[in-house]
Amino acid sequence: MRIKILLLGALIISIHISAQKVDLNKDLTSYVNTLQGTNSKFELTRGNTYPTTALPFAMNTWTPQTGENGDGWKYQYFKDAIRGFQQAHQCSSWSNDYAVFSLMPITGKLVLNDKERAAKFSHDNEIAKPHYYKVEFDNEITTEMSPTERGVHIRFSFPKSEEAFVVIDGYTGTSSIEIDQKNKRITGYVRNGRGMHRVKGFKNYFTMEFDKPFQAIGTWENRNGNKKENNTFDEGEGIGAYIKFKPGQTIQVKVASSYISPEQAQLNLENELGKYKKLEQTTNAAKNVWNKHLSKILVEGGTEEQLKTFYSCFFRASLFSRKFYEINKDGNPYYYSPYDGKVHNGYMYTDTGFWDTFRAQFPLNAMLYPEMHGRYVSALLDAYEQCGWLPSWSFPSEAGSMIGNHAISLLADAWVKGIQTFDPEKALEAYYHEATNKGPWGPANGREGWKEYFTLGYVPYPKYREATAKTLEYAYDDFCAYTLAKTTGNKFYEKVFERQLYNYKNVYSKKVGFMRGKDIHGEWLENFDPYEWGGPYTEGNAWHYVWSVFQDPKGLIDLMGGNENFNKKMDSVFTVSNKVNVGTYGGKIHEMTEMQMANMGQYAHGNQPIQHMIYLYNYSEQPWKAQARAREVMEKLYNSTENGYPGDEDQGQTSSWYVLSALGMYSVCPGTNQYNIGSPVFEKATISLENGKQFVIKAQNNNQSNIYIQSATLNGEDYSKNYIEYQDILDGGELNFIMDNEPNKQKGIQESDKPYSLSAQ
Repeated sequence: MRIKILLLGALIISIHISAQKVDLNKDLTSYVNTLQGTNSKFELTRGNTYPTTALPFAMNTWTPQTGENGDGWKYQYFKDAIRGFQQAHQCSSWSNDYAVFSLMPITGKLVLNDKERAAKFSHDNEIAKPHYYKVEFDNEITTEMSPTERGVHIRFSFPKSEEAFVVIDGYTGTSSIEIDQKNKRITGYVRNGRGMHRVKGFKNYFTMEFDKPFQAIGTWENRNGNKKENNTFDEGEGIGAYIKFKPGQTIQVKVASSYISPEQAQLNLENELGKYKKLEQTTNAAKNVWNKHLSKILVEGGTEEQLKTFYSCFFRASLFSRKFYEINKDGNPYYYSPYDGKVHNGYMYTDTGFWDTFRAQFPLNAMLYPEMHGRYVSALLDAYEQCGWLPSWSFPSEAGSMIGNHAISLLADAWVKGIQTFDPEKALEAYYHEATNKGPWGPANGREGWKEYFTLGYVPYPKYREATAKTLEYAYDDFCAYTLAKTTGNKFYEKVFERQLYNYKNVYSKKVGFMRGKDIHGEWLENFDPYEWGGPYTEGNAWHYVWSVFQDPKGLIDLMGGNENFNKKMDSVFTVSNKVNVGTYGGKIHEMTEMQMANMGQYAHGNQPIQHMIYLYNYSEQPWKAQARAREVMEKLYNSTENGYPGDEDQGQTSSWYVLSALGMYSVCPGTNQYNIGSPVFEKATISLENGKQFVIKAQNNNQSNIYIQSATLNGEDYSKNYIEYQDILDGGELNFIMDNEPNKQKGIQESDKPYSLSAQ
């Protein structure tokens, strides 16, 4: 008996070690395709991504460039020529990019213009991974890149029989170039991007160190192609440089940049790239960073394509928001502020639009990276001090794009989850300022229609465009402020925002069963058409915005006449015609095309307003429909290819939707500590938390048919709730689902099983 026990113990230990070894040695970067979503154009988005070569949340990213300088579609999969390799920061094709410059290898005759110098290539000769990009052109030049947080290591391999050049392009704004031929170094700065007139003193200083001597040098400007041979310095619009090398060489160049100073750019290069003599060393270091990062969520039991889709989405979700701080010579963080143009000590982040990312991107960050998230929300108040407004869309300064004042969502969500790194009274003061003023920099900088919203209880249309959408999102934001005030004992702000929590009811028309435009006299907008886009809605129609009551699904259910009517309305989203009335847009925008291509009725997953809707079945006693629809969307609308997304990826939001949903959860109402339960894709997911604990999600009998949860246990105890709390995840443990191909219609239907709703409190 003892021998059997010893043998069994040895077997268990052996299995455990073997499983651990497999996990530790798994190259998760092999599943990532950074070309996911790159087959996009103005008329049709499959992600609007570019093949990003970068470290997680890095200050700079790098990408091949197929588009003209200044084109937001910097890389399009269907194009067959590359005209440069860019330092990039772009988070949306629609917002373009900033602080860009590029390098391009040229063979034979020196050609400077970005269109004329473009080199043909085939995707068969392209490798696109987070830590390594490689392309071999038809002209036999090979380019390879590997990233650091603020730099890149590039290798150009030239054919032996032709002249060899590297062209540096100053892109669209002003720039400066200085060539140090003796030390094989080029330094300078670029200043480009939208809205830069507001960012005083903004410059992106760069330094480049080559490992081979320059045979010839010169500067040029990209407006008319004028070049100055042997010139070592120039400054102005579109200034660049060119360098000639001995034919047939392999050239390495290390590049780093800084928003603070040329000296800091050089320090960034030395700190991040100084110890790597060969590209392979930088590649391996970056690969190790990514494997460690991606292993925060180890998934098992899915198909190969599901693994590729999951880790490609997880990669994309790990790029935003970007670090905007640097490390000084003493090892401390500091940053140039795009808000006041001064240098400050501490942390700053940028490149995100909260209208998109409050929904899933930041709730995912709060789970996986609470330390970084704590720094992030604290920096929001630094930004407020520096420019007088909370950010709504930082790129790199406040752009005020889209609608709502969703910085308060991040702040409240962090606080209720225990990430309490900021002064809540200061946060509420900043939000109160947002909610009672209109800023100068776009519809979401401050609050359009704030006076009417406070006095009438809604934003009137057509006095204010997108007024109904704004009413709904203002009410949610006020809920977040109310929650922060209530949980911190601030009675003044609690009362201020309490009166707006139910303002969504003021734009719900029982006659038509939708949220509807209402004028300043309280009259409904005539000729209502739920298929009409625009007008009182933002990038959508009434079918999409009727669900935008994140804080009170129970109240919405009551407005619609109860669960039965609510569920019928939910069901009908997927069964009605997918027709489009272009409305005030005057023509078909890409979101309309993408909804029709999805062929799921009026369900428009390619844009943010409706992405949470599926999970509302958890509130209306039919959670099995949330499970089925979540799996359907993941299977039908996502994949790992160049056509991998159903619309704009949007700074990690759409990817984060997939990552969370594939784990079997989603954040319907940030500002609470709950994640709604859906249907996990994988048989097992192990989340390694920052506190050293692990939260394991198991789904027994899970496959593409067994999508319904029959029963669940949390740490061995029966679990019937349709949500999981943040603290349950952070405490570690195991959430175990039993899956089947038929729904259990008795599970999750009790009042105590339903997620948070204001009206249920």
